[in-house]
Amino acid sequence: MNTPHLSLRQLNLMVRDAIESALPDEYWVEAELSECRENGGHCYMELIEKDERSNTPVARASAKCWRQTWTMVKPYFERVTGQPLRAGMKVLLQVYAQYHEAYGFSWIVTDIDPTYTIGDMARKRQEIIRQLKEEGVFDLQRELQLPMFTKHIAVISAESAAGYGDFCHQLEDNDYGFRFEVTLFPAIMQGEQVEQSIVAALNQIYELQSNHTSHLSSRTSHFDCVVILRGGGAIADLSGFDTLALAENVAQFPLPIITGIGHDRDESILDMVSHTKVKTPTAAAAFLIDHMYRIWKRVTDAETFISQYVGERIRYQQQLISQLSTLIPTIALRKLSDTRHRTEMLESRLPVAIERQLSEQRHLLERLSIRLQGLDPQLLLKRGYSITLLNGKAVRDPMELKAGDEIETRVEKGTIKSTVKG
Repeated sequence: MNTPHLSLRQLNLMVRDAIESALPDEYWVEAELSECRENGGHCYMELIEKDERSNTPVARASAKCWRQTWTMVKPYFERVTGQPLRAGMKVLLQVYAQYHEAYGFSWIVTDIDPTYTIGDMARKRQEIIRQLKEEGVFDLQRELQLPMFTKHIAVISAESAAGYGDFCHQLEDNDYGFRFEVTLFPAIMQGEQVEQSIVAALNQIYELQSNHTSHLSSRTSHFDCVVILRGGGAIADLSGFDTLALAENVAQFPLPIITGIGHDRDESILDMVSHTKVKTPTAAAAFLIDHMYRIWKRVTDAETFISQYVGERIRYQQQLISQLSTLIPTIALRKLSDTRHRTEMLESRLPVAIERQLSEQRHLLERLSIRLQGLDPQLLLKRGYSITLLNGKAVRDPMELKAGDEIETRVEKGTIKSTVKG
């Protein structure tokens, strides 16, 4: 049987010709990135579309952006959106169909519309903010108060970040000689691991703080506030601070949190839910120094006020004493005369009063003597009663005794010593 046949390459070339004939134009397509990676200057993407109700993928495709296009598209996209292309992002791509006989089908990206992604990002941000407000946690941090003397600082930052060094240097070299104690909790401050890393650092701080609260006599670390620093880096790296899980952890954290992660024109969701937001690590240090200065100023102003008030009171009392000193002689003479007269009257009445008092006390003693005889413990012993003593004191309640106590039991004709067994 001589049936005509084709090689695989011939068949694939026919498919390529069919696709190029059927899809000759470029098309704008909406999709979500399930994967995005660079290799050799090219960008390789995996596109996906999900059902809005079930979130189940209903379409998939591969896409490529070649180097000559990618070098122009990438910086423009990041400059406009403030973020790099990454998995999970909604994008609007201009593509054309390409089928290669050796590598199969792919969409070739010729342009990306950043305004579409900005709209989707804004929608997601607003959705996170709405959810935080519905949960009642959006403003929780602002209800906290910084301690008056905020000196024990927990810092979450990259250990090698220049911003962290600037923060520490400014705290140490402040103009007032204030002393701060800084403890670093290293974290990843850019990329996809930002959320997980910062949450882990917050959990570590919380555990140390809880241990200190439950063991106040121990030397366990304790903190007055938390500072989250991001020193430098691209604006695009701020995307890691716009996640729901991180915002919820910060909003509900029991210590005031100060953020210094942004740029002048950017505000992350993390900034929105924090106690205080500043733009840079040095601004965070300046805020803490200023807070300490304001407290120090209140203390010194109170000290000055107290000193002045006490001085005024002393002068007033001195004036009062001076005035009284002129009146004392006259008053003293009158008081002396009154006292002398009362003394003479008492002297005349004293013998009769003393004799009457003595008589009453003799009668009282006689009655007490009779009652005392009736309470004599020896009489009780003669009647068959006993008295149990512990350390010379009468035992009134057996619950006062414990195993091993030595007790004495007094009876009419002697003393019995015992040891309590239980």
